This record gives sequence, structure tokens and C-alpha cells, in this order.
Amino acid sequence: MNILILTGSPRKGSNTDILAKAFADGARLKHEVDIVSVNDYKVNACIGCNTCFAREGNECFQRDQMAEIYAKMSNADMLVIASPVYFYGVSAQLKNIIDRCHTPMRKNFKIKKAALLLVAGSSKPCVFDAIVRQYELIVDYFHFEDKGRILVGGVNEKCSITGRKELDEAYKLGEAL
Repeated sequence: MNILILTGSPRKGSNTDILAKAFADGARLKHEVDIVSVNDYKVNACIGCNTCFAREGNECFQRDQMAEIYAKMSNADMLVIASPVYFYGVSAQLKNIIDRCHTPMRKNFKIKKAALLLVAGSSKPCVFDAIVRQYELIVDYFHFEDKGRILVGGVNEKCSITGRKELDEAYKLGEAL
């Protein structure tokens, strides 16, 4: 299986990156894994013009690097969303990617499975609720098989996720695929 992990943290070596790597290390035992830091790509926000529905190849009129993300998504069997929680949502960089999937091009993707990896500074369990609900709606809409979720709260400082049991859980989730 080809697994695409989209990491939404704008910080290199972030807690999100560490969590995504733990998942990837487990998954790589049996699968191909591509970790993409969306912050490395210039992707504009969707403006809701719907011109992609009428354009040849359903291409967006915006000339940015989303075409490279689409190419990676078209080769993936599984999509993993990994993000820090920013004011009860995913990072802006990742949200741009999600919104730009409002295109008929998504019908050509072969993605059938999904997973969610989230990191938050807050320890309140409700900090993940909005993102988890959006993830559930997306999984339902696209008829993805939800393979699991790892939600890690209380990690404020860089690398403060190190030594947390959720890293082992993420590894095992990847390994179990």
C-alpha cells in the first residue's frame, strides 16, 4: 500500500513531525510511506470559484504547488492527516490543502483508508473535538475506512512528545496496517 502522510506543522522537528515519523516507522515495515510537510509547498486557499469543474483536466486556475500534492494524492492508497491543533482547528497550511480537494479531480484518487494524528498544547480532551468531527465527516463523505486516530494533548514545547506512550501507539497503528 502507498501511504501519504500530510503533516501540517510549520515547524521542522515539531511534535507533529515526531508523531508522524513514529507512525511511518511502523507502516514502513510493510508499506511505502511518503511524508509531506505541507509547509514546504506554496498552496493558495480555495476561493470557491468552481472553475475546476469546467476546466480541462479539472485543473485549478491558481498556479501554485497544489498540482504536486494532487499527484501525490493520486498515487496514495491511504491518507494520513497529521496536524498541530491551532485554535481548535488544523493548521492553516493543511486547511488550504483540504479545501483544495473540492475538485472533481478527487474522483481519480484511489485513497480508500485514512488516519488522523493530532498534537495539542492543551490537555483538555475537547481540544480535538472540532477536528475529529470534520475528519469523521470527510471519512464518511469519501467512504474511507478509518484506520485510527492518535490524539496527544499537553505537548507545549518542541520535542515534549518524546517519551510519550502515544508514540508507541502511533508506531503500532502503522505496523498493524
